Amino acid sequence: MLPQANAFAGGMQRPDPSDHASFFQSYVDRVPDGDVLAHLERQGRATCTLLAGIGEAKGAFAYQDGKWTVKRLLQHVVDGERLFVYRAMCIARGDVQNLPTFDENDYAAHDGSDGRLLADVIAEYAAVRVATILFFRGLDAVAWTRRGTANGKPLAVRSLPWITAGHELHHLAVLRERYGVG
Repeated sequence: MLPQANAFAGGMQRPDPSDHASFFQSYVDRVPDGDVLAHLERQGRATCTLLAGIGEAKGAFAYQDGKWTVKRLLQHVVDGERLFVYRAMCIARGDVQNLPTFDENDYAAHDGSDGRLLADVIAEYAAVRVATILFFRGLDAVAWTRRGTANGKPLAVRSLPWITAGHELHHLAVLRERYGVG
């Protein structure tokens, strides 16, 4: 059981479009209104259940030559979540430098997912999700209001749990529509 959110609910409020680069808005828009941290917790359980039920053979499936396998797509979700939380941590702690970009294809080319079991990637996903929720629940009121820069674009801490959840929702839709998962 994860601890409850602290008294400040700054991360629960849907972020304003000025809180993040415009390309993140489609992720934020996917997330239902309400407590985004509770959503992340439910989403984590549901994703683990979904992917654990597909079997190892399906983990190596790509719907087309040159497309990522299910394992690689899930590893990308894990890598993205780590990056979003890293950005949140840097900004929440007062870091004012421009945080680096994330080239998903470069990361995927070196992620090692081909040599791993799907079950191990799912376990990593689950561990990262718990750490994500604990991090966000530990932020105080001031940390939620901090703003920084990533890839030369403005970014507010309060946007990052929404971006994390929406990024995963985007990729879950891809798994359903193109991979036949779910």
